[in-house]
Amino acid sequence: MAENSFSRFAKVLNGEMPEDRLPIVEWAGWWDKTINNWKSQGMPQELDGIGVKKYWNLDVDYQHWFWPVGPGVNSKCSDGHNSYFIENMDDYLAIRPDLYPEEVYFDRNHWTKIAAEQAKGDCFTWVTLQGFFWWPRVLFGIEPHFYAFFDHAEAMHKINDDMANYHLRCLEVFCECCQPTFLTFAEDMSYNHGPMLSKDMFDEFMAPYYKKIIPAIVERGIVPIIDSDGDVEPLIGWFEEVGLKGILPLERMAGVDVNRIRQQHPEWIMMGGFDKTVMHLGEEAIRQEFERILPAMKSGRYIPSCDHQTPPAVSMDDYRLYRRLLEEYCTLAVK
Repeated sequence: MAENSFSRFAKVLNGEMPEDRLPIVEWAGWWDKTINNWKSQGMPQELDGIGVKKYWNLDVDYQHWFWPVGPGVNSKCSDGHNSYFIENMDDYLAIRPDLYPEEVYFDRNHWTKIAAEQAKGDCFTWVTLQGFFWWPRVLFGIEPHFYAFFDHAEAMHKINDDMANYHLRCLEVFCECCQPTFLTFAEDMSYNHGPMLSKDMFDEFMAPYYKKIIPAIVERGIVPIIDSDGDVEPLIGWFEEVGLKGILPLERMAGVDVNRIRQQHPEWIMMGGFDKTVMHLGEEAIRQEFERILPAMKSGRYIPSCDHQTPPAVSMDDYRLYRRLLEEYCTLAVK
């Protein structure tokens, strides 16, 4: 049977190699400036995100991001990142009636159609959930969130327990329409020098809630993956302990090395890892980067992609070259 977008992706997640090539994906949506630049260089103006993926002949994926906020919440958004700032448990309890809505919001008709596409092998699907570091930070704001581990521990636990219960409800309802191939937890709990919290804090405030939800995810045949930027290598052992199976985006500028990760974590799933800062530097630089990550590509359980979003400096000609070489090396990896 000929390979397709779904079979290739599912095989790699399962530790198998596709017969023809690794998946060719851009898992993160493009920057608007990148798309605008491409449209000024001749890309059709009407293309949306999926249209751009099809334009570049990528393996198409569809993502749904669950946002646990009802229509009535009164935000104090002042930083441009949709943060609903609270200061303590009383504030949280005051806005809680407008969080975790009973009705799980997504377009059921749309996702039923996408599920049919996935069943034919034309795409793969995934969902994103708020992580247990990410979501309290949204509520408290970035700096107050760090103090909240010490000053508002009860609220932190209440928030994450509520979030875990909401996740379970989202999965149950969504899977009635579409079975995701994998899911990500949005976390971003590292910067370019390592974790933003200690292992003890992870074990106290985050691990119990991952352990609460991950068995239900795995029982449904969905692969749970963490999404965290920065230097994530010190965290992988923590994530393995709670049942997570992989990570993205593996940012090279933070020193992350996919080959080192593979040596230390043979079963770990990886996605990303290609240094996006070389994508506009010509064929030699792009080939050197593919040569660097080729051992990991050959090792299995790794889907190469740029290590976040294609920068605006990458022209259509640059991306066309990158896309051609990506396919070349994705084919070479399975031979």
